[in-house]
Amino acid sequence: MAESSNTQATATDLSDAYLAQIKSKRLMNVIMLMLFIAMLASGFYVADSRNAGGFWDGLGNIFDFPAAMMGEAIERAPLLPGFLIKYLPSLIETINIAAAATLIGAMIGLLMSLLVTRGLAPTPWLVGPLRRILDVLRAVPEIVIALVLIFMLGGGPVPAMIAIALHTVGALGKLFSEVNENASLKPVEGLASVGANWTQRMWLGVIPQVAPNYLSYALLRFEINIRASAILGFVGAGGIGYDLRNTMSWGVGKYDEAAAIFLLLFLTIVAVDQLSSLLRDRLTHGAKRSEVIL
Repeated sequence: MAESSNTQATATDLSDAYLAQIKSKRLMNVIMLMLFIAMLASGFYVADSRNAGGFWDGLGNIFDFPAAMMGEAIERAPLLPGFLIKYLPSLIETINIAAAATLIGAMIGLLMSLLVTRGLAPTPWLVGPLRRILDVLRAVPEIVIALVLIFMLGGGPVPAMIAIALHTVGALGKLFSEVNENASLKPVEGLASVGANWTQRMWLGVIPQVAPNYLSYALLRFEINIRASAILGFVGAGGIGYDLRNTMSWGVGKYDEAAAIFLLLFLTIVAVDQLSSLLRDRLTHGAKRSEVIL
């Protein structure tokens, strides 16, 4: 009887402790939600007070620019094919910037990821400092890096490519390192037992395991870099974004060309997105199917 009473008392205590923990967690969630709402409201108030003319005053004009652009584009619809051809070289330049930046960033990011992955790094004491470097590269926006490089090197596609490549190193270095952590160490240990050096162990033991994931993340980053290269054109970094800024700054009379650039950019992003999704699906699912067959 005494043991039964003790067991019942213990169960009651555990139940009470669990309910108290649930209440405490709910209270903390409510407090965090209230803090988030308060910060959101205060941030919006500050932004609205500093906005030229006030947000609410300009809210009614939000559709004026799209209406003017679409109206002029429809009015001059026969000229649209010519504008598409006119700005196609700028679009190709934008894609080239994104492709070069993705390739360079992915190669450096792959090397950095192997150097910062615990258990694979050749010099463990460098893991921390190199991770902080990746954090910095990932934290600084491309447009900030591009503005600094444009100030030093002048306008053009090269500053944009370098800025996007540096940000890509930080992003892919982090993603690749997380992929490396899931790789099996048995091939690495087997290569080490026969005298393979670090480069051989990584090239033959780790990279073949995770190559589909590498390619999947690199393709996803390529999509993001196309958008980034178009945005950087607004600060003089070349590409189709530069032409878009000029046409929008001109105003009435150039809105039909701006609409053509928007259409080109939209179609390109959709096409690259669909192609990348198809390739990523084949890479990831194809790898899984081959593993099942093996």
